[in-house]
Amino acid sequence: MRAAQKGKAPANAGAVVLSVDAMGGDLGPEATIAGVAKAHRAHPDLHFIIHGPRPQLEPLIAKHDLGECVDLRHAERTVTMEDKPAQVLRNGQDTSMWSAIESVRDKEADVAVSCGNTGALMLISMMRLRKMPGVNRPAIASFWPSRGPAGWNVMLDMGADVKADAEDLLTYALMGTSYARNALGLERPRIGLLNIGTEEHKGRPELREAYELISNAQEAGQFDFAGFVEGNELAGARADVIVTDGFTGNVALKTGEGTAKFVAELLREALTSSVMSKLGALFAMGALKRLRHKTDPRRANGGVFLGLNGTVVKSHGSADATSFAAAIELAARLARSGFGAKLAARVATTLPAGQDETKSGAPSAAEKSESSQ
Repeated sequence: MRAAQKGKAPANAGAVVLSVDAMGGDLGPEATIAGVAKAHRAHPDLHFIIHGPRPQLEPLIAKHDLGECVDLRHAERTVTMEDKPAQVLRNGQDTSMWSAIESVRDKEADVAVSCGNTGALMLISMMRLRKMPGVNRPAIASFWPSRGPAGWNVMLDMGADVKADAEDLLTYALMGTSYARNALGLERPRIGLLNIGTEEHKGRPELREAYELISNAQEAGQFDFAGFVEGNELAGARADVIVTDGFTGNVALKTGEGTAKFVAELLREALTSSVMSKLGALFAMGALKRLRHKTDPRRANGGVFLGLNGTVVKSHGSADATSFAAAIELAARLARSGFGAKLAARVATTLPAGQDETKSGAPSAAEKSESSQ
């Protein structure tokens, strides 16, 4: 294990290097370091810059025998789930989260991974990495289990910004296309725009305007537009990428998680309610295990911040070792594919010529307001 020096290139030139915020998750650094070890066993070529308090992390790194694959970057403090993003932006320079983002900004690492406070992580990422040209509002993209060809759909935005106008939704479609191509291997993804109905005349004016913009961008963006889709099609096979604003996307995500948990509890109660039901569950054990594996949220852990000059993967706050390893493997897959450069190229070459790119260079009014709070 080496103590990394800020500003120095990683020792393994050419290797995939991931910057890991080891702190901030509900289960503490024990889970994140165990996740790093699990991912490294599956992918021995990965190299990590681990950020957090040295006294806590050194014993865990030694316990998992991570050795030469880890550079440890000391960071005194941790961003908690209760911390306000604006306060972290003002006073969080000595936190593990800030340090993890700085490693990507300084080109020491390819992708940052954190399971900390989402609002703080997004604000630090926006202010330190900056938005890429052509992007007004970054987005969080997540996987959604589906009957589509890849077994997953991509949905965005999942809560980076509660608002989105028509041009933002077009940008989300382009970024979602790039993400689906690189993360799921879909050569020509199908884009669906979430609405209250499938008819073209339904929905708010910005949705109807976005419908026309996305439809007109199909050939340049190398995707197929499936039109409006409704909430009951989020897990369907009609679209590979579901585009919506952050408010709607986050509500849909939490609703889906809550419904899945409720159904699992009802199923568990039904299968243990009597001797006969327990016997039936025994005979159906194989099918039940396959169902549990298919719907296990740990397999799809990791929301990706899209639209920044650097890639950030946000792991679920309650991630265990298996979940965090899945987020790391997603980060590594994106790094190997050169995802950041491909995403920037897709946005730059496909957006309409009239779309204002100057607003991506400086902080927005909302960002200035947040940072001054």
